[in-house]
Amino acid sequence: MSEDERRIRALITRWADAVHRGDLEAVLADHAEDLRLYYVTPPHEGLHGLAAYRALWPPFFAWQAQGALFEIDVLDVASGPEVAFAHALLRCGTPEELAERPTLRLRLTFGLRKRRGRWLITHEHHSFPHD
Repeated sequence: MSEDERRIRALITRWADAVHRGDLEAVLADHAEDLRLYYVTPPHEGLHGLAAYRALWPPFFAWQAQGALFEIDVLDVASGPEVAFAHALLRCGTPEELAERPTLRLRLTFGLRKRRGRWLITHEHHSFPHD
């Protein structure tokens, strides 16, 4: 594993931990201002920009505070000198939802760019499989 891949893995792990804790500033910390997000819920054209991304999290944190899990199960990273790609599967749901569907995983894809020597998330895509 390259040093860049280790850094990206650590960045995504910190992000997931921040989401789990409901720490909005830490969730935003390694995201580019011009971020593009495709999310589970509408709008279907996605969200653009850090302000829109910031607004997305408080309702999720409120739902998660009721006991939901948000933890990485699988994380794969591939990086080049200035662009990287990662995908992950996460356990995301209430204990009841996960007991009913134990194999259910949230699918995440990240696109990252190295800007001035720092990796930033510039693209996220979150989805659940459609049964």
